[in-house]
Amino acid sequence: MSLDLSTLNEQQIKAACCDKRAVLVTAGAGSGKTRMLTHRIAYLMEEKGVKPYNILAITFTNKAANEMKERLERMIPEASGLWVSTFHSMCVRILRRFIDRIGYTRNFSIYSEQEKENVLKRIVKELAEDRSSSLYGQDTKELDKLRKRASSIISDAKNEALSADDYFGINDYDDDAEALQTIFEQYEKALKKNNALDFDDLLVKTYVLLKSDSDALSYYRRKFEYIHVDEFQDTNVVQYMLIKILAGDTGNVFVVGDEDQCIYGWRGANIGNIVDFSKDFDCEIFKLERNYRSTKNILDLANSVICNNSQRLDKTLWTENSDGEQVTVFCARNETNEAEYVADVIKKLVDYGEYSYSDIAVLMRLNALSRTFEERFLAYNIPHKVYGGFKFFERKEIKDLLAYLRLCVNGSDTEALLRIINFPKRGIGAGAVGQLINYSDVMGQSLYATVMGIAENTDLPTALQKKVVPLKNVLAYLSESAEKSKPHELVELLVKLLDLNSVFGDDTEENINRKLNISYFAESIKQYEESNPEATLEDYLQMITLYSDLDGMDDGEDCVALATVHSVKGLEFKVVFVVGCEEGIMPLTRSMDSSNELEEERRLMYVAATRAMQKLYITWAASRFMYSERKYTVPSRFLKEAGFKVGNSQPLASQARERAAMYTRSAYDENIAAYGSRTGAPSYKTEQTAVKQKDAPSGFEIGTAVSHRKFGRGKILSLAKEAGGVYAEIEFEKFGKMMLSLQFAPLEIIDEK
Repeated sequence: MSLDLSTLNEQQIKAACCDKRAVLVTAGAGSGKTRMLTHRIAYLMEEKGVKPYNILAITFTNKAANEMKERLERMIPEASGLWVSTFHSMCVRILRRFIDRIGYTRNFSIYSEQEKENVLKRIVKELAEDRSSSLYGQDTKELDKLRKRASSIISDAKNEALSADDYFGINDYDDDAEALQTIFEQYEKALKKNNALDFDDLLVKTYVLLKSDSDALSYYRRKFEYIHVDEFQDTNVVQYMLIKILAGDTGNVFVVGDEDQCIYGWRGANIGNIVDFSKDFDCEIFKLERNYRSTKNILDLANSVICNNSQRLDKTLWTENSDGEQVTVFCARNETNEAEYVADVIKKLVDYGEYSYSDIAVLMRLNALSRTFEERFLAYNIPHKVYGGFKFFERKEIKDLLAYLRLCVNGSDTEALLRIINFPKRGIGAGAVGQLINYSDVMGQSLYATVMGIAENTDLPTALQKKVVPLKNVLAYLSESAEKSKPHELVELLVKLLDLNSVFGDDTEENINRKLNISYFAESIKQYEESNPEATLEDYLQMITLYSDLDGMDDGEDCVALATVHSVKGLEFKVVFVVGCEEGIMPLTRSMDSSNELEEERRLMYVAATRAMQKLYITWAASRFMYSERKYTVPSRFLKEAGFKVGNSQPLASQARERAAMYTRSAYDENIAAYGSRTGAPSYKTEQTAVKQKDAPSGFEIGTAVSHRKFGRGKILSLAKEAGGVYAEIEFEKFGKMMLSLQFAPLEIIDEK
């Protein structure tokens, strides 16, 4: 036995050793909650003689479950017998034993999200073909929207353990309620017929089983004498109902959570569960407020922001760590300037030997913001890995658009055609594609030729021809336009031809990201054209291909993390950049009309800030290209809440259009013309001045031929001096013109003699 409570602080010990049946531990960021929770379980076994068989521990990820299990087994070898699992894994084990009690067999299938969507597509299609259905003959686009709504409603209902009747009894005001309820009911019948459950069913069917079968409920109540739940703030309604029904009258439930880190409301997490728990159970409440991760200045900012939320238990993080450096806020002219600044600071932090790349994270609210950072990191040879989303040019919507553009250049590119043959949805399924491919093979022609000649072809079924003609028309018009349009104009035309604003019309976070990605994609092409007026579409596609092939960092390598805030919850980094801190991005525009959603946005800011251990940088751009146009922005309200002054006699956005401004908490002077950190953080301006040759690194002159590790050969066109050092405008043979720092860019002089 290696239980050693001396590794816990006073509050952790009190919580871990509490004899009260129900315990709520509200644990702030970096407060050591996992260590406390494992010691609690070890304490029950060692000091109270509880058998591992009678202990249940629930976490939210398989990784967290495995880590907790390993910790416990190192402390107490006998711990191998206890259940440590996610909610879903626990429910599968229960259902495999007792699901026959509610009409399924134990070899039930578990449907993935894609399989769920396939079932719904089939149901909607059948209803649209049924003359007695209200959906008969409806427009395909409207049917697709209805299917997506039905999918979301089914998940929402199951997260609250509601049947179709129950849900629409509450939501009968919906104009499509009758059709949606029919889809819901048909979906449930289809799953039952297939002896299948979706992921939401794993939870709700377990609750139905326990509620309806006294033998199963009695068995698990006797088994799980002590229940522990980590990340309790992330539980949804049905998960909380499962906890309550399993606990029964004994109420031996120990939950650990932090309402300030509840950031998954979009997938059903209910912050009210923490408040409800304190009411439903006669519980003892402990607060873990000591933070072991961050400096005092970082915690000061986090506390100042989160205290503006009303849906929280009162607590204030504190630490015995040093004050550390002041938090730095940087106002950029635009998104390119923002990425340049972040890359510049990262290079200085690493090159001066203070940090490794893996110590650093760049966090954003939307993964659509990552493109400019990826490009700058590539330019300065900063190794990086994108988390919480695909790399920009690997995202589905971008690869789909690139496939259309590739067909403008090369009609023989069958892979590109196969990628977009049914995007957007045209009803060209696998069978139809197979027919087209077989016909192409028989005729000895490309798939593209078959598609383009579809209207004159009488050998293929009429129904198939009707499906393919719209694709043929798009490709023909696009090909004709490519001869007289600039590449960025071609993308704008493509968006209209495909009606992508309707395809991604639902106001979901996923669709917001997709539309932003598409607008950034068009802007990236426009920027390339401005730097390379003679460049063709083929040149751009070649450049993108080279960019895409430059990555490939493996796990464990020394690289900067580029991530959404959602994807790094539970992680920590020595240095954190929180970028895009503007109204409309953090917080999102759609949250501003809802106090609940706005509070979740504020929790995202809190989570982002508390990932930082030693240094925290917050950036925003005074103008940003969004939704196909450049817009001037204002800084996020969270900066003002954090104590930053964000204005003086001139509007800050106006100043930022003239210069980049850096200012720090408690270090802002309203009377100075330009702002600088007074705490030793790298200063940064963007005014360019003429460069004297002595200022430039030896050998780098106008006209000098150079080689970049990733971009290849180029020639220096001009030199400019900025606060960050000397910059060179270089025209690369394959990538066109770029402005790069001579201090950090991996450049070598080519001797052309």
